[in-house]
Parts: sequence; C-alpha cells; structure tokens
Amino acid sequence: MRDFSYSRAGSLDEARQATLAPGALLLAGGTTLLDLAKCGVTEPETVIDISHLPGLDAITVDEEGITIGALARMSAVADHPGVKAALPAVTESLSLAASAQLRNMATIGGNLLQRTRCTYFRDPATFPACNKRNPGSGCSAIGGVTRNHAVLGTSEQCIASYPGDMAIALVAFDAVLDLGTRQVPVEDFFLSYADAPEKETVLQPGEMILGVKLRNTAAGMRSTYLKVRDRQSYEFAAASAAVGLEFDEDGKTIKDIRVALGGVASKPWRARAVEHALVGKVLEAETVAYAARLAMDGAVSYSDNLYKIELAPRVVTRAILTVGGLA
Repeated sequence: MRDFSYSRAGSLDEARQATLAPGALLLAGGTTLLDLAKCGVTEPETVIDISHLPGLDAITVDEEGITIGALARMSAVADHPGVKAALPAVTESLSLAASAQLRNMATIGGNLLQRTRCTYFRDPATFPACNKRNPGSGCSAIGGVTRNHAVLGTSEQCIASYPGDMAIALVAFDAVLDLGTRQVPVEDFFLSYADAPEKETVLQPGEMILGVKLRNTAAGMRSTYLKVRDRQSYEFAAASAAVGLEFDEDGKTIKDIRVALGGVASKPWRARAVEHALVGKVLEAETVAYAARLAMDGAVSYSDNLYKIELAPRVVTRAILTVGGLA
C-alpha cells in the first residue's frame, strides 16, 4: 500500500468537489477501500473521510416506503423492525452478508459499490492481465479456475461476478438511488461488462450515493432472500435469489412476482422472464420449476462454473415456493 493523503470533508459539497481530484476516493466504513488498497488494486492519492457527515445514516419507514441513508450501517438496516416488516428480503440479504464485525462497520453506500471478489482481479502481482484493472490487457480468468465466476452478463472481456447481496434485493423491488443531482433505479445503476468491464456503474465524477428509496408493495412484504454458498457464514453466494409474491384474492393466483439473481451475473440480475412466465398462474411446484429455468436464458459457462446454470433455477424455485408457503 502506498502513502496517501487524508482529509475530512466538512460538507457534502466539499466531498463532491474533492472527488474530482485525480486519485481521490471516498472513505465511509472503509471495509472495501482498505481491502483493495492492501492488495494493490486501488492506489488512492487522497482519501476523503465522509463517515461523520450528518443526516446520511438515517433510516425512515412510513406509509410511502423506506428511505435508507448511504452512511447507515448494514447491521442497523438489518435489525430495523420497520424494514423487516416492509421488506424482509432486504434485511435477510444483509444478515447473510459478510460477518457481524463487518456489518457493524460497512455502510449501505459502500456495500453497493463493493467490487468483484474475482481472484485474478484482486492479485495484480500474479495476474497482470485484467481488463477491469487495466483495460485492454486481457482476462486472466478465462482459461483459469472459474468456479466463482459469472454465467450471465459476461463477455470475452470479463467474466467476473458481482459479489453483493443487498443489491440483489434492491433490484428485485425497484429501488432508486439518490445521487444528489439525479435519481437512478438501482437496476440501471450497475453496468454489465460488455466491452468496458472497467466501468461498473453509471456514477459520474463528483457524484455520491446519498441514499436508497423503496416503495411499499404487497410483494415486498411477502419476500425472502435465499443464498446458497459453500459454507454457512462469511462466504459469497454461489447463487442467490431475492423473491417477492403477491396473490390475487383467491390466495393462489400470482398477481405480482419479483425475482432477482445474485452470484451468477456481472451485475445484480433481474429475472424478468421468470416473472412474466408466472404472473396470472396458480402457484404450483411444477409450474414454478419450469419458469425458473428461464432465469438462465443466455447463460454462458466457462468450465468450472457450469454448475451455476443448474443451481440458479433450483435456488429460484426454492425461494418462490418458500415465500409462497409450499416449501
């Protein structure tokens, strides 16, 4: 880790202005920034501390929906009774992420901006070829060990997967990010890699995530987040699903369904084909299992991660049946 300068922003405007300087990065919880700096992926010239800025850690739940400040801690949101009642998929996604110590430190804004856990990306000394770190240098993962890599939203330029949990739930329930000067749906905030894997979000110089907004929905109140991983704690998803259901008056026919996938794509992945296939259908195991396979439309495997194409639909099926009371 190389030397860098440190400053504390006195206001939002000061923080935004400071980020315009070359090599300047924001510091909130620090759990991602310091990690990336230690492994040599990020080499900031200046670190601007925003952790103390007032008003950005508030969590509000009312008849309209949920508003979460960017500096709210993951643990605070996960434990908030109002969020638990209105959108259990969000609190479950946070509770299943990282460790208790990290959840007490990490902020919501930082969680959204965490970067891939791709081994090749995080080891520049051993694997100098990485289009995310050095555009045009190649992708060391292709032809390597790919068990934890993406099968959706990839290209020959990059097959790294998005590592987060909370963003999957936010995408499923149409969350919107407050960037100060504009409001951006979380689904549109993240970019799939295509030919520019170094660009992961639409965040522009001088912009900051100020908060997250979610509307109250019946599907949100009846929701869950299912995460399948190699071990039960402190592990990233092999495949995950955020699911919400709303039934018609008969209590059987699906009126609204939300499905998003994690662990299998280059960004939080909305499975709209699954949703469209199930709206208006009676909730039955066979129907759900058939529709869940549509989640893998367009999937491309690279040897070791072929299992995800089978695993992800099973995770989706189990999550839907669980929240629907059939599992």
